[in-house]
Amino acid sequence: MSKEKKKRKGASWIWPLGVLGTGVAGAAVVVLRGCWHRKMSWPIRIQGYSYQVCLGCGIKRLFDEATFRGYGAYSYDLDKLIARERAARMKQAREAARPA
Repeated sequence: MSKEKKKRKGASWIWPLGVLGTGVAGAAVVVLRGCWHRKMSWPIRIQGYSYQVCLGCGIKRLFDEATFRGYGAYSYDLDKLIARERAARMKQAREAARPA
């Protein structure tokens, strides 16, 4: 074999290793990040609050009908989201009622 063929043969393992590394890195991003919540349901109204559900993983997020946008944290437990929203509203009301 000539030197050129030996050189090509010796470096032939680099390309598959790069492809494997890229595939593993891509899989790690998907596993660590999880769902991107791109496909959300139409707003659902319950207990005076509106929320959306991710059609990919089922996580919920509160929804503001006035601005037609989701807001706040994501959670699988809707009662937890509503309790957090009520606490925030009560805190705002107390701060507004406080004399300046």
